[in-house]
Amino acid sequence: MLTSAVAAAALGSARAFAQAPACTPGAFTPNLTEGPYFRPDSPERSVLLDPGVSGTKIVLAGLVLDSACRPVKGALVDLWHADGQGRYDNAGYRLRGHQYTDAAGRYRFETVAPAPYVGRTRHFHVKVQAAAGPVLTTQLYFPGEPGNVRDGLFRKELLLALSPDAASGGFDFVVAAA
Repeated sequence: MLTSAVAAAALGSARAFAQAPACTPGAFTPNLTEGPYFRPDSPERSVLLDPGVSGTKIVLAGLVLDSACRPVKGALVDLWHADGQGRYDNAGYRLRGHQYTDAAGRYRFETVAPAPYVGRTRHFHVKVQAAAGPVLTTQLYFPGEPGNVRDGLFRKELLLALSPDAASGGFDFVVAAA
């Protein structure tokens, strides 16, 4: 869930995004399966554009908020996903990384848009955790993807707010914070 104003500010862009719902107090981001491709101990980094990675560049950014819609400083945001061919790196850490939110609860990754693969629509995998809070494991989806209706895990509440050129997308996570 990301408002147009928040998306523009988080991404450093003056462009407006498609309207998405604002944070609703007490409404947490839904949990979804982590899937078979999670690997612990990803490197701490915000740029996942390793040499030789295929795919169209995209910036993914937003906020981590608590149940009262306040920013969460120092929350862990761990991202992993397939490349532009629908392949995961299961031997190393390509297209995998984590970071901690800044004082305003912001996170930002530079990566590539994942491709759909057999049985799945285009998506990002994410784990988010406020200090001493429970881990939120979820997935983020791209609006307008034909595969969304066929993917049994798809949830419309987890749609990214995309810029008109799809070069950047935003999502605000609402998590339980200690």
